[in-house]
Amino acid sequence: MRYCSLGSGSRGNATLIEYGRTRLLVDCGFGLRATEKRLAAAGLSAHQLTAILVTHEHSDHIKGVGPLARRYRLPVYMTAGTYLGMGETELPVELIRFGQELVIGDIRVTPVPVPHDAREPCQFIFDSGSHRLGVLTDTGMITPLITEMYSGLDALFLEANYDPLMLANGPYPPFLRARVGGQLGHLSNQQAAGLLEAIDMSALKHVAIAHISEKNNRPELALGELSRVLDGWDGELRLAVQNHGLPWQDITGYTQPHLAHIGSQ
Repeated sequence: MRYCSLGSGSRGNATLIEYGRTRLLVDCGFGLRATEKRLAAAGLSAHQLTAILVTHEHSDHIKGVGPLARRYRLPVYMTAGTYLGMGETELPVELIRFGQELVIGDIRVTPVPVPHDAREPCQFIFDSGSHRLGVLTDTGMITPLITEMYSGLDALFLEANYDPLMLANGPYPPFLRARVGGQLGHLSNQQAAGLLEAIDMSALKHVAIAHISEKNNRPELALGELSRVLDGWDGELRLAVQNHGLPWQDITGYTQPHLAHIGSQ
């Protein structure tokens, strides 16, 4: 089982999960041509995708969903609220219902409801039968359900969107600062670190920082905050960035566990 990010941040998000012959694209916040180019950089064609899963209807997550799905005849999975929020009526949509797992090809998918300022947002946990990967971004706070569901993972793609001091003193107007830092906004570095402290990490060998703000955070701040709570941990800490995402990460084998990051790939 492996995954990669095609790009992560406020200007576009897309994450690939692969196991066996199944390749799932979580969100598509880039235009069609940009998505095809980013897929090619990851060594794939859109023809090789199995399905698209959508977390919520914000533009940095759905910009390319419709064009990609229509051109390549891909099924799209999303909640009813997200479907209404998108306003797309010509997509081959499969509705997600909380409490019901999905089996898409070789991967079992569990949707997890999260607090965010969208119609019916969700995040996902992917299970190959032997390894579990959690994707958790665009979440305003950590709920007891999130702590429960994201315990015992092998890998975690985790939002650390902002540093509170940078957000407070940054360029955003007050209403936008309140939105980002509110309970329906995004996770701060400290909230992301708090989740790691709260969950069962006994199987966790890989963490990637995601959706980092280019205006309200810095990679070294996010890495420093998470590294603090991961002191003594023998896994790998990585960083997904906006322009180049994160290269393929194989979560099934760790021959040389280490603490590291990729900030420019």
